Amino acid sequence: MSAWQLVAAGLVMLLGLLGVLVPGIPGPLIVWAGVMWWTLSEKSGLAWVVLMSATAVLLLNQVVKWLLPARDLRAVGTPYRALFLAGVAGIVGFFVIPVIGGLLGSVGGLYLLERIRLGSHGDAWASTRTALRAIGLSVLVELFACLLIVGAWTGAVVAG
Repeated sequence: MSAWQLVAAGLVMLLGLLGVLVPGIPGPLIVWAGVMWWTLSEKSGLAWVVLMSATAVLLLNQVVKWLLPARDLRAVGTPYRALFLAGVAGIVGFFVIPVIGGLLGSVGGLYLLERIRLGSHGDAWASTRTALRAIGLSVLVELFACLLIVGAWTGAVVAG
């Protein structure tokens, strides 16, 4: 696989990660498509293991999301922009502090944005908790699954 194809596959996966945060965009499917593209170009045993693992993780992700209770975001009052930027902070955090940085970045980013919007610590923390209860768990489960896949892909690219 040439370097530009590798970069393009990585950009597709990054687009999928951002798609997890935007309602209506099938982020996990885009991430999986990026891994599949890389696998079909790479044609190695490790690439096929990464693709099969990605498929298993996404299937498990769907089961877990189905078991979680659905909540209404409009009733919470947190702006979609704040939730999107908190998700971006989670993606950056995942690469700065592998695995746990995703959770720290997203929750910290949401709190910071709510602190700026609302002004006080108590109001910002209450709004952050309410938003996390409303949608956070479902989105975090999906984002974490996609980050695991992108992390496995990155490890396979570095190793191979």
